[in-house]
Amino acid sequence: MKVLVIGGGGREHALCWKLSQSPKVDKIYCIPGNAGISEIAECRQMEYEKDFSSLAQFVVKEKIDFTIVGPEVPLVNGIVDYFQKRGLAIFGPSKKAAELEGSKVFAKKFMKRHNIPTAPFRIFSDPDKAIKYVNEEEGEKVIKADGLAFGKGSLVTSTKKEAIEAIELIMRKKAFGEAGRRIVVEERLRGKEISFFVLTDGKSIKPLISSRDHKRIYDGDKGPNTGGMGAFSPAPISPSLYEKILRRIIVPTLRGMKEEGREYKGVLYAGLMIEKGEPRVLEFNVRFGDPETQVTLPRLKNDLLEVLWAVHTGNLYKINLEWRHHAAVCVILASRGYPGKYEKGKEIQGLENLARIKNVFPFFAGVKKENGKLVTSGGRVIGVTALADSLKRSVQDVYRAVSKVYFEGMYYRRDIGRTGLTKRARVVE
Repeated sequence: MKVLVIGGGGREHALCWKLSQSPKVDKIYCIPGNAGISEIAECRQMEYEKDFSSLAQFVVKEKIDFTIVGPEVPLVNGIVDYFQKRGLAIFGPSKKAAELEGSKVFAKKFMKRHNIPTAPFRIFSDPDKAIKYVNEEEGEKVIKADGLAFGKGSLVTSTKKEAIEAIELIMRKKAFGEAGRRIVVEERLRGKEISFFVLTDGKSIKPLISSRDHKRIYDGDKGPNTGGMGAFSPAPISPSLYEKILRRIIVPTLRGMKEEGREYKGVLYAGLMIEKGEPRVLEFNVRFGDPETQVTLPRLKNDLLEVLWAVHTGNLYKINLEWRHHAAVCVILASRGYPGKYEKGKEIQGLENLARIKNVFPFFAGVKKENGKLVTSGGRVIGVTALADSLKRSVQDVYRAVSKVYFEGMYYRRDIGRTGLTKRARVVE
């Protein structure tokens, strides 16, 4: 089969890397791809977030059999509906289903309608009313832009002053553009975060292996949110918690979406906060996580193409997901200034050292080739992943590998995966 992967980040590099191992894949295309992806796929520079006509024409011309969508923007804008109307095979949820990620307001109202546990919230389209509410209410708040903001639109605050500043930033200064026309003000939850992913074809549900993402920019989960500074797998999750998540969150979500005429097919992410053994939803995503994909796929034994094709064809029940009994840790190397304004064009050195280390995989994100050299071109530059027989060993291996890479202004967290070592809980494999 010929396969097209949409996107150009570390998640898409990991997808292409795993797909390249399938004997059923004859050729991989990627739009737009990056310098790392170009080593295993044919990359084309095309607009992919809204111009679905050109993409569809490209798929027909190149006789591509299956398209896999990485990022959220084309999904929210309806790429799946567009392709399906033209008889083109594609992996991902419909535009209606993708609203779970496309609108925080929709997601919160949906959870309330279907009794899915989440933080108490209020919705505002008037900044003055939002500020008045914050001043009158006690407790720490999280201020969320309604629309897509590339993982940065959720501002966690500790004081009323910070919450008001967040409202001003989103609604008056328009830091996230039209995405901040409406906001959600919700109670700040405390506990441990877990990333919970499932595949579904609308009938069957297959959970992926557990993982945890580190969203905040600084060690100790401090500072502003990012698209993700690293991840590890497996994350500590007990059998009873696993069952609660499926019964109280995943099943009601998929059932509720179907009842509302938004049948869900693809991969669904629930970002969860666990407090005293009870899960509550922080957010939904409608695609593979970044960087969770970089720790999940190295552990997957199955042929990824077979798995995703089964979702597309409604045969997911035939798939038995198998996982390596290893741990994986991914550390994101970011540009100075990220998640704010960051520098570009810095030469990346030392990547050749990683090629000599067994079970270490550098997944490129903001990297391009310029005059024969690899240079930075994004906020998140490279995700370095290490696979080992224990989480402790994975942490050691990944930081040993990271120390061999350098670019001016390189920044990374030094505590990725270490939270998984502090408490021993039984892990559901």
